[in-house]
Amino acid sequence: MKITSISVQAKNPNRVNLSINGKYRLSLDIYQLTELGIKQGQEISEEQLAEFEGESAFGKLYARALEYTMLRPHSTREIRDYLWRKTRVTKYKSRKTGEIKEREGVSQSIADRVFERLQQKGYINDESFARYWVENRNQTKGASRRKLQSELQAKGVERRIIDEALASTARNDLEEITKIIAKKRSKYSDSQKFMAYLARQGFSYDDIKSALEDSTLAGN
Repeated sequence: MKITSISVQAKNPNRVNLSINGKYRLSLDIYQLTELGIKQGQEISEEQLAEFEGESAFGKLYARALEYTMLRPHSTREIRDYLWRKTRVTKYKSRKTGEIKEREGVSQSIADRVFERLQQKGYINDESFARYWVENRNQTKGASRRKLQSELQAKGVERRIIDEALASTARNDLEEITKIIAKKRSKYSDSQKFMAYLARQGFSYDDIKSALEDSTLAGN
């Protein structure tokens, strides 16, 4: 087999298309092309082609995973779950025929490689993620420490890391509950139901009572 063409993609100048024996076969990132030493006119074996296809799948998944991490910080579990989903078979509708087809997911070994690369580059860090979550979660709407703790636990963050993030924040439940009272009190004509709602948000009875009394005295 021979690499008969190497062309830069029109929509993504950082990727190139490779044609084998006159037909498009796969795409690679520019840096992968250099690392693999691929050149136009090069004769390759079946084993080399399989290697190139594996690198193509790795490059595509790494780029998508990187975009995912850039949306906002994610926990280790969230990244693992995202990559696991990419190993599953997915169904899609053919644009040409309209029929439903299946697309194979990437291999688990490629997903593991992507995870390791993200970790090496510092994109996976539960300490940073926990601090981000505590400081930014419902900043204007209010969130109890108990709720923040519960959310972080659900995302697979270790209790030690959660405790450290909560200990380092200036946020406190009295200020947070005041935010919620200001936004939600008008929706509740029954004070007992409102107190029950606040309790479900993770606030203690003492904090709820104190905040409501302060709110009443302030005329809210």
